[in-house]
Amino acid sequence: MTTAVLYRTMTGHSRKIAKAVSAELGVKPQDIKAKPELKGIDLAFIVGGVYSGQSLPETLEYVKTLVPSAVKRVALITSSATDKLGQDEVQKILKSNKIKVVGEYRCRGNFLVMKMGHPNKSEILGAVEFAKRLAS
Repeated sequence: MTTAVLYRTMTGHSRKIAKAVSAELGVKPQDIKAKPELKGIDLAFIVGGVYSGQSLPETLEYVKTLVPSAVKRVALITSSATDKLGQDEVQKILKSNKIKVVGEYRCRGNFLVMKMGHPNKSEILGAVEFAKRLAS
């Protein structure tokens, strides 16, 4: 199975999570800002934060370009100041592009002084385990 790990970050949390997941899966993390071209990917992990209830605009624009012939399935890994918010708009775009979303792992991030210390080792390990389970 071919996998890809994509991320977009404003605070560095998503990059940290993407690096941990990538190391476990043996692939290189790719920053969405570079607009990586995907071909023949069975499962892509999109790691991103939610800020004021929204995914970053670069993430949304990039996801709009994905097509089923390039990416069959996507799993989301999300960090936000509250672990209750997900990448809902990303999911909506993927579904409208006919790309199957197979799950979402949510962990806490921090913003300014809110939730300092997140994502912590346990949350990053949870993201890695989530990815490992889906990629096997």
